[in-house]
Amino acid sequence: MRAVVADTGPLHYLALIGAVDVLPRLFDTVFVPEVVRVELSHPRTPRMVRDWVARRPPWLQVAPTPPLEILPLPELDDGERAATALALSLRVDLILMDDRGGVAAALAQGLAAVGTLGLLDRAARRGLVDLAAALASLKGTNFRYRPELLDALLAQHRDRSGGS
Repeated sequence: MRAVVADTGPLHYLALIGAVDVLPRLFDTVFVPEVVRVELSHPRTPRMVRDWVARRPPWLQVAPTPPLEILPLPELDDGERAATALALSLRVDLILMDDRGGVAAALAQGLAAVGTLGLLDRAARRGLVDLAAALASLKGTNFRYRPELLDALLAQHRDRSGGS
């Protein structure tokens, strides 16, 4: 277990499908920059997500947003830039992020990245979540994914668990 930094996406979708409680079982602490907390609290964010972040669990730590000038990546939104800058400043080696451009930028900075699907896969491997049910719930949101990726993930999980 260890500390990680999260961007908005994985927290948003895990809270939305009721699977956010896997995070403290996978990591000791999840840090978010203040700008990510604000994004999760935005009035257009689903109420379930806003309510979750308002009751912020003890394992979710909000840190001041680092100066975004230290990471001049104008193609990223403020949340992705701030999460990457925070991960670098805290010297964590893993960032939770879904955005492809953000993931590429994090990798270029020497960070490892895992998104919502990867987190669900890790949780399923540890028996913390029913992967098929979680993915079915995720399909009911506006989460963007390639259907063949979900099919492959489910097939891998079935193969690992003996075809059940």
